[in-house]
Amino acid sequence: MMREIPWGCKNIAPNSSIRHNEGMGRPKNFSREGVLEKALPVFWKHGFADTSLQDLEKATGVNKSGLYAEFADKGDLYLESLRYYLRKQQKEELLTANPLGWKNIERFLKLAPCSLEGQKGCFSVNSMNQFAVLPRAAQEVVSKSYAFLKDLIARNIEAEKPEMKPTVLAEMILTFFTGISMEQHLRVSKASMNRKVDEFMKAVRRL
Repeated sequence: MMREIPWGCKNIAPNSSIRHNEGMGRPKNFSREGVLEKALPVFWKHGFADTSLQDLEKATGVNKSGLYAEFADKGDLYLESLRYYLRKQQKEELLTANPLGWKNIERFLKLAPCSLEGQKGCFSVNSMNQFAVLPRAAQEVVSKSYAFLKDLIARNIEAEKPEMKPTVLAEMILTFFTGISMEQHLRVSKASMNRKVDEFMKAVRRL
């Protein structure tokens, strides 16, 4: 009897299924984008460590061999789900509307901590709590995303000509964003969250 090889022990490139299936004459019957769309809510709900291969098979409708062929291991699938989430959310659009200023930042704080498929908060913020068990690249992806958001926030602040250094204020705002994203797991109402943002923005505008 052939011994089953655990997921993650195969050294297969992420897009290798296309080459593999061409050679075997068995075209895949799923899209990579579709798998990521369906895997994301599972990782969001259960976290990386508590998501099983069976959970992912059930959610995506792709069997073990298909997932083996498309993604190197569970960590690779999580990482690509994180990248997919950041592409789709496009939080930067909330911070680039003209004219730049406090209105954009307020809109970002109220709309960016979103829910998807019933999940609360922000998937990238959730990922920060799991860096110890995630691939190192996940931390790099989140760090780059935060650095980009910080730069956009700082540009909006600079347009308002505050007394405090824009980059320092931007760091404060991102810390607040992280906090309210996590707080959504406590079933805080949208009205309550918006009130907190309003009070925070009143304080920030005076700095």
